[in-house]
Amino acid sequence: MAFRFWRRRREGAETAHRHPDDHSHGHEHTHRHNGHAGPLAEEAGISRTSQAVALTRARMKRPHSPDGDPNAQVRLCEGMRPTPGTRLRPMLTARTMFFDGAVLTAIAGGVRQIVVCGAGYDDRALRFRTPRVRFFELDQGPTQEDKARRLQALNTDLSGLTLATADFRHDDVAAVLAGHGHDAGQPTLFLCEGVLIYLDPDTAASFLSQLAAVSGPGNRLAASLAVHEEGLPTERVVAAANARRRAGETEPWRTILPQRAHLTLLQRAGWHAERTFDAADLEETAMPGRTLLVRADLG
Repeated sequence: MAFRFWRRRREGAETAHRHPDDHSHGHEHTHRHNGHAGPLAEEAGISRTSQAVALTRARMKRPHSPDGDPNAQVRLCEGMRPTPGTRLRPMLTARTMFFDGAVLTAIAGGVRQIVVCGAGYDDRALRFRTPRVRFFELDQGPTQEDKARRLQALNTDLSGLTLATADFRHDDVAAVLAGHGHDAGQPTLFLCEGVLIYLDPDTAASFLSQLAAVSGPGNRLAASLAVHEEGLPTERVVAAANARRRAGETEPWRTILPQRAHLTLLQRAGWHAERTFDAADLEETAMPGRTLLVRADLG
C-alpha cells in the first residue's frame, strides 16, 4: 500500500489547524500548524508553535517499535529554525510519555488503526511502525502539504500512513475517515493531543461525538484536556491565559474548564473516562492542575 495524502479543497481561504505555542497553560497544539523553517514559515502563515513542539520532542528519549524509526522526529525536524523549548519541556515530557504509552498499549492489544487528530509533525506513525497497523493523520492543508514533502524526503517506509485534511470546526470527521480508507468495523485508537483547547466547547463536543460515531468495537480515546481549579470564572481564566500568550489573539485558546466539567463534556459526547492523570503525575516538574490526560472508551 503506497503512502497516500489527500487534500480536501473548499472555496475561499483555508483555515489552519493550530498547534499550541506557549506553556502558560501547558499546551501547544493550535488549530493552525505547518512546517517550513525560518522566514518562509512566516510568509506561508506557518505556525512556529508546531515546530517548537516537534523540536522539543526531538530532544527526548522515547521508545520505538521493533520496526520503528527512533530518529523519526529528528529527521522530520530537519531545516526547522532551532527553538529552546525549555518552557514546553515539562508538560510535553508528561504528554509524550502518556500518548506514546497509549499507542504502544493499543498495538500490543491488537488495535490496527490509530487516528492522530491535529497531527502536526507527530512522528508516531514512523516511530511505532508495525506490520498491519495503519496510522491516519488529520490536519489542515498547509501543515499536511509540508509534512508530506518532509516525509517523502525521508526515503523511508510510509506504507502504513495516510494523511488527510480536515477542519474540525466544519468537516464531518467520520466521513473524512471513511473516505480515506478507515474501517469503522475495526478497533481504533483516537489521539487528541493538545487539540481540544483550541475548539470552543460546543465544537469540541461535536468533534468528540463524531469520533464516537466511528463506532467500531473496542474503540479508545486518549486526550489531553486543559483544566483549571473549581470555582474560578472560566471566561476570565481563558482571557487571562490568552493575554499571556504571544498568539493569544491570532490563535486563541477557547476551552479551559474545571476537571469535572471537562469529563462531563467527554461523557455527553459518548466517551467514558476510564483513567485520568495530571501531567505532574508523570513529570514532577510539570505544573499541576493544568493538563489532564485521559484514557477513555465508548460510554
